[in-house]
Amino acid sequence: MAEQAQGAVPLSAVIADAATGVALALRGEGDPYAVSRILRQGDAASLAALRVLGADALAPYALDHRVCPGGDDEIVVRQALSAYPPGADASEVSVWSYRGLVEASHSYLPGGAEPWPQPPQAAAGWVTADPWPKLAHRASQLAALALPGLASGLAEDLATRTDDLARGFVRAVRRRDWLQAAGVGRWLSRLPDVPGTLGLDAGLAFVRQMSEGEPRVAVHVAAAHRFYGRGW
Repeated sequence: MAEQAQGAVPLSAVIADAATGVALALRGEGDPYAVSRILRQGDAASLAALRVLGADALAPYALDHRVCPGGDDEIVVRQALSAYPPGADASEVSVWSYRGLVEASHSYLPGGAEPWPQPPQAAAGWVTADPWPKLAHRASQLAALALPGLASGLAEDLATRTDDLARGFVRAVRRRDWLQAAGVGRWLSRLPDVPGTLGLDAGLAFVRQMSEGEPRVAVHVAAAHRFYGRGW
């Protein structure tokens, strides 16, 4: 997907710019947020970046008192969903990420004349089967689903492995993998029964500081704080 969308501006730069806009909106900073302002219609790199960010591209719309999504937002999201659906051989993470974007569209964008597609079925057997390091890695890749009202079944399954996710968070911090640490920490912010000895709030604040403003880390930490009151 990334290779298909490469152009004059690297895809990584488009993703970083979009994530920065999301993080600013979640912190209550910057201009009023609109996904169609930062990810353009018909632009391959923008559509690929939206697909990579998944539900996080719409995260500011969960703060419905701050924003008013419009028709242009619906168009660009529909284009991304149409351009990059998961194929028959797609990974479980890719299917879940796509499902999260569809769920977020249903929840956070107003309905137009055309209904949103139904979320695809996504397997969750890995939640119980994966050893804890792999579980933490996959959960971090799906941290965009840790938004209010999204992926409730997945959240319930992950809640049965809170201790393993806590181990994954500590391991990621020790390895200085700030993106994985932020993603796992964001899930832990949503889940119940997080061990008090983990020090999640201080840990997320440390990850934010050490990541030196990495945009996707900033999104995860801002979301954990804004929606669940953790970190910062």
